[in-house]
Amino acid sequence: MITHLALEGVAESSLGVGIDVVGSASRLVDGGLVSTPKRSSALRQRVVSVDGRPVRSGAGRQIAVDGALSLRPLGPADVVVMPGIFAATERSIARALARADVARCGEILARGAARGALVAASCSATFVLAAAGLLDGQPATTTWWLAPEFARRFPSVVLESDRMVVEADHVLTAGSAFAHADLMLAVIARIASSSLAQLVARYLVIDDRPSQSRYMVLEHLRVSDPAVQAVEKFASDHVDRQISVEELARAVAVSPRTLARRIHATLGMTPHELVQRVRVRHAANLLETTHASVEEVAARVGYADAAAFRRVFRRYAGESPRGRRARAASPDARA
Repeated sequence: MITHLALEGVAESSLGVGIDVVGSASRLVDGGLVSTPKRSSALRQRVVSVDGRPVRSGAGRQIAVDGALSLRPLGPADVVVMPGIFAATERSIARALARADVARCGEILARGAARGALVAASCSATFVLAAAGLLDGQPATTTWWLAPEFARRFPSVVLESDRMVVEADHVLTAGSAFAHADLMLAVIARIASSSLAQLVARYLVIDDRPSQSRYMVLEHLRVSDPAVQAVEKFASDHVDRQISVEELARAVAVSPRTLARRIHATLGMTPHELVQRVRVRHAANLLETTHASVEEVAARVGYADAAAFRRVFRRYAGESPRGRRARAASPDARA
């Protein structure tokens, strides 16, 4: 049984796509279009809330449910999937985690996972799993723009924020709201078969998207900490050359250790990663607004080795330099 857990403020798109992915998988199996080694009954689904009452979505509309979340039926044959709730900022995340219903569902999910149930969450709902201790010591991902706050709150979680879906023992996590489709495909692959998940993806036209990187707004690095702002400006002003951590620390009059601590607390990354992201941001702008070759762009953002630049760009932008240029030049990108 797959249980979709809808909290107050649930993202309707995520909840809907989760239901549609499971429904499509069930119809494909029933229609004989794909065989699965496991029982098709595993693809039965329901929607619940913490108390069994209807909830209001993030858009303010009432969502009907089939019942209440209960620990009693949860076991190895069960999956509980939690779509994200509307929480776009650190402050709204804090308010959500302070809610009694959120604390209660985290408690039930932790106990259900201990009984062998598979628990999955996307977007801001990943914070609920982390707050319940379900992700301690395990790899996980979350929505990319809240990754620094996630890293600050849950230092014991191995955060892999560039990835779309991360699988761990009894837990699956996914990134931003529309990564919920990828999360559900991972659930289908886990409880049924990868061939069924691939067929569902084809029928619903869901592309293979292993990384969130290409969707990240690189300018989102902007923060309020004056030292981190100064580091970002220094890196931007000297984007055409290599910069050491010691040089960055001197530029903002703090020790390298203090600088590393403040950048990690603010952005969830190292000083080196911050500098790399600043350089990639400049490179992306050059690729989108000039006709400079990839080799010329690499040199202008401090890379003597164009191959190394391509690797770094792909890591932080989620696509190749040529891919970024082509996408920026496409009619859809200009629309």
